[in-house]
Amino acid sequence: MKDLGESNGGHQAERRGLSRRGLFGLAGGSALALGGLALTANAATQGQDEAAADTTLAADPKGMLGANFNEEPSGMTNTVLDTLGTKWVRGFVAMPKLDSVAAAQQPAIQSLLAFSAAGYRTVLSLKFPFADKQIPQPGSTAMDVELARVDKVLAAVLGKVDILVIGNEPFIETRQQDRAALLNPFYQAVAAHVIAKRASSCGSGCRTTLYMGALNRLEDAAWRTAATDVWLAYVKATPEIAGVDIHPHVAAIEHTAIYTDYVMTRMRAEQRFLATEFSLVRWWKEHWSDQVPAVYASRYGIPAGTLVWQEVRDAAAAPVTQQRWSDLLMNSSWFSTRQNYLTNQVRQLRATGRLAVATYGTLQQPAMVKDITADKMPWLLNSLYTNLVAQPSAGGAKAHHPTFFDEFKALQSA
Repeated sequence: MKDLGESNGGHQAERRGLSRRGLFGLAGGSALALGGLALTANAATQGQDEAAADTTLAADPKGMLGANFNEEPSGMTNTVLDTLGTKWVRGFVAMPKLDSVAAAQQPAIQSLLAFSAAGYRTVLSLKFPFADKQIPQPGSTAMDVELARVDKVLAAVLGKVDILVIGNEPFIETRQQDRAALLNPFYQAVAAHVIAKRASSCGSGCRTTLYMGALNRLEDAAWRTAATDVWLAYVKATPEIAGVDIHPHVAAIEHTAIYTDYVMTRMRAEQRFLATEFSLVRWWKEHWSDQVPAVYASRYGIPAGTLVWQEVRDAAAAPVTQQRWSDLLMNSSWFSTRQNYLTNQVRQLRATGRLAVATYGTLQQPAMVKDITADKMPWLLNSLYTNLVAQPSAGGAKAHHPTFFDEFKALQSA
């Protein structure tokens, strides 16, 4: 997909590198972007205020940026978080795993509890995988099984994790034929169960805040449906729900404003949104089968015509130097014109005034580098650490993303 506004100088700000101060404004909830769209000074100031409003461990996060490990916490340590300068970390648990591993020993939960005990702020999402079978309905035996799993998690995390997200990516993780009529009754029943359990076991001052999440593919009108409207109507009508999670994995930064406009206009004014996953992965995918830059091929003695995914596959098999990995990306126009994406995206989210916490993919994980082909989604190009494709430093430190790593750190105090 061609990035919006690119033919008219779009992403010039990304090519130049933007100031760390004031960037985006959302005037009246309208969509905005970098590619030639206006920036509003007042809203930019509001974004700065949101970013700086909660640099401590206050109970009400505003505009915070944290680290995300999804369901694989291996390698996530205090040192990783401290090096990035963040106090927030997010993961998710697939609920069927609670049948075989106690909640407190389940890797994602165990890691988040350890981080919480060490003074970090934590977000846990509950994943209900029903992409290949019918989603249970309230009152059924299958629903009882799901609620029993939920109880196991709640016993371990209520009052310990800061944010509990009811759902991971429900519209993706539910069969298409079940989304219109069956999805919302299931998640509303789970939410009502969680709300009741929190009230009885944790009280009104419970540390754990509840969100519903997450919505995907909202840049595509086909994914903005009556069912997603029902989802948000429930969020709006339920006082115990603090807001909604979104996952804007997009091909253009402009598309993320479609997500924020959509959810903000359908929630109560005091409700906020999370963005526990976000990236330009769909843009990377559009260029996954491009040829590597000629200058890169010549410099490193690889055959002319080598495709990007082939070079990444080879780096995953035999990690390259950090300089070589940087050269691959920075000499590729599809990346170099987006090299400041992370800064621009976070500032856009903060400028809405409604962002609570955003978390970004941190470590490259084994699944990302397994069986790399032209069809594989290039999630590994997002990660703050390039630990599986680039060699560590002489001192043993994990390799860093050429631009996003430093931008993430700077955004902690921007």
